[in-house]
Amino acid sequence: MTIRNASPETSREASPETRLLDAAGELVATRGTRGLSITELARAAGFSRPTVYRRWESADDVLRALLLHRAQLLLAAIGPEAADRSTIVDKVVRFSELLRADPVFGRLLAQETEVFTQYAFQRIGRSQRVFLEWLTAAIEVAQAGGTVRAGSASDLAVMVLLISQSAVLSHKTVTTVIDADALRTELARALDGYLRP
Repeated sequence: MTIRNASPETSREASPETRLLDAAGELVATRGTRGLSITELARAAGFSRPTVYRRWESADDVLRALLLHRAQLLLAAIGPEAADRSTIVDKVVRFSELLRADPVFGRLLAQETEVFTQYAFQRIGRSQRVFLEWLTAAIEVAQAGGTVRAGSASDLAVMVLLISQSAVLSHKTVTTVIDADALRTELARALDGYLRP
C-alpha cells in the first residue's frame, strides 16, 4: 500500500493546511525539493502566498511540515500501537517498506539522498520524533508484557530507528547482493534479536 495525496474531491473538503501539504507532497514527488517554493505551492494549492506565509516562513519550513505529515500518514497506515515484540517488529518493517514506497520519501531516497540524510541523520526532526514516540510507547507496553527486554524504552526505540533507517537508506545498494524478501526477513530477525529478553 502506498500513501498517496488526497483525491481532488477529498482535498476540497480538507483543511487549508492539509490541502497545502497535499500540494507540497505532489510538488516534491514530481519535481523534487527544488520545485517546492512558496509561490509554486500557493499556485498548486489554489491559495494566495500570504495564506501560505501565515503557516510557514519558508520552503524549508514547508518541507519539514510535509515530512512530519507524511510520517503521520505512514504511522496511521501501519495501524494502532503494538503490544508485543512480534507486532513491533512487523510494524517497524512495514513502516520501512511504506517509507520507501511513499512518493515523497521515495523521491528523496532515490534522487535526493543528501536531502534525506540531512533530515534523517544530521538531526532528529519532528517526523522522526513522531515515530520514536510511537515506538517508545509500544516498547513500554511490550516490556510490561514481558516480550521486550528491560532497559530504557526510549533508548531501545532510538536503536530500532537507527537499524531500520540504515536498512531503508541502504536498500537500493544492498539489494544487488541480497533480494528484497531476504533483506526484509533479516531486518526482522535483527530487530527481533535486539528486542528479545
